Amino acid sequence: MTRITIKEVEEQYQILKSSYSIEDWSNHHLLVEKAKEIATTNIPLAYRLMQRVKNLNYDNETLSYLDELKTKLAANHPELLESHSSNSPKLKRVRDKVSLVIQVLKNIPSKRNDGYMYKPSFIFIFIPFIVFAFYQIVWASPRFESRTQLIVKQPDGMTTLDPTMALLSGIGANPSNNDNELLKAYIYSNDMISYLESELKMTKHFSNRNYDIFSRLTDNPSKEELNKYFNKMVQIDINDISNVFTVSTQGFKAEYAQILGKTITQRAEWFINEIGHTLAKEQLNFVVKEHEVTERRLQKAKSTILNFQRINGLLDPEAEGLAFQRITYELEGKLAAKQAQLNALLSGMSQEAPQVLALKTEISSLENEMQVQRKRLTHKTSTDTGKSVGELLAKYSDLKIDLELALKAYASSQISLEKSRIEAYRQLKYLVVIESPTIPEDAKYPKVIYNIALFMAVILMLFVIGRIVIATVDELR
Repeated sequence: MTRITIKEVEEQYQILKSSYSIEDWSNHHLLVEKAKEIATTNIPLAYRLMQRVKNLNYDNETLSYLDELKTKLAANHPELLESHSSNSPKLKRVRDKVSLVIQVLKNIPSKRNDGYMYKPSFIFIFIPFIVFAFYQIVWASPRFESRTQLIVKQPDGMTTLDPTMALLSGIGANPSNNDNELLKAYIYSNDMISYLESELKMTKHFSNRNYDIFSRLTDNPSKEELNKYFNKMVQIDINDISNVFTVSTQGFKAEYAQILGKTITQRAEWFINEIGHTLAKEQLNFVVKEHEVTERRLQKAKSTILNFQRINGLLDPEAEGLAFQRITYELEGKLAAKQAQLNALLSGMSQEAPQVLALKTEISSLENEMQVQRKRLTHKTSTDTGKSVGELLAKYSDLKIDLELALKAYASSQISLEKSRIEAYRQLKYLVVIESPTIPEDAKYPKVIYNIALFMAVILMLFVIGRIVIATVDELR
């Protein structure tokens, strides 16, 4: 029988499956009767159906009838069985290996039925439990833990500064947890580890061969190994409500654990003070430099406008320009009045009348004077600068605008300087030690009872899972 025949058998099997409901297809009695009926005409299909029955009900009767069909199939269609067996040689090898492992595991208790030492429960549970308990109770080196509590505080600006400046700078907001997170990052940093190594010879203490190999640090550790071990020996806990910063340090000796906690606290206090002063100093220096620039600009604007007044001999060009305009307007008013008076006289007198001539002379004088005054406003004068009053007034207006802008910039810079001074004051933070590093009397680690109980629970769980897997594989075989 060729490969296509195997495919046809599978297609017939699927057609047969589709003709049954889910409940009937799970009824092994019904399927056995159907297999016996099909066996008279189609042994391969009957054999395939009995394989389904075997998965549903694995009993002796089913296996007996399945072997009977297999014998008939070998007699009538031997190439079909050969194709099945040679179809996946890798799968066959895997099944053989699994069968061998299962057989070995099943035969463990039967090698020496008179000895409990060969039972799986003894090998996989009792022996590891004894070894681990011996390590925890006898061999494991005790580790002591020292604890210190800290909190980052800053001055209360509302009680020390002017209320108006406090409102201007926004003092009164609650500090965030950024300081705690920053302090935590520094304690776990390589800079802190390097400092502790130089001060306390931390590697020498934790890699001492007097302590067990599983607890101590390896000889000549790398930076990564030292950092990982340090993170295990130093634990940090931050209370989100009170912002209390708790540092727990471990050591193989109680005194060393306390010294390690003190050194970390001192270095953390230095870090908080240093970063606060540095930020405040840099910020204040920048604002002071900017304020000096605006102050120089203001002084330059003042000097320029004073020189302008001195050179042109004018105290206030705007006032003088207004005075010249007022004189011109007054002359125009008088000229208009005299012209009206002349028109009135000409209506009743001749051109040669003495009054008419006198009035004409006065009008001519007013016109000449008005032209002189207008020239002073619009034309160059005979002063040293040779500039007209209008040009002087325009130049003075530009200088005055520059002075006003410089004055406003100076006032704004002065406010910024005060705000920066207040902000620099707020940057000054300090570390308050709530609880000094304690010196422990009893070793906290290892937690013998907890570790043994946890280990026992884990190995029991793994053992039960392994037995279930083996039983499932054996059942599927």
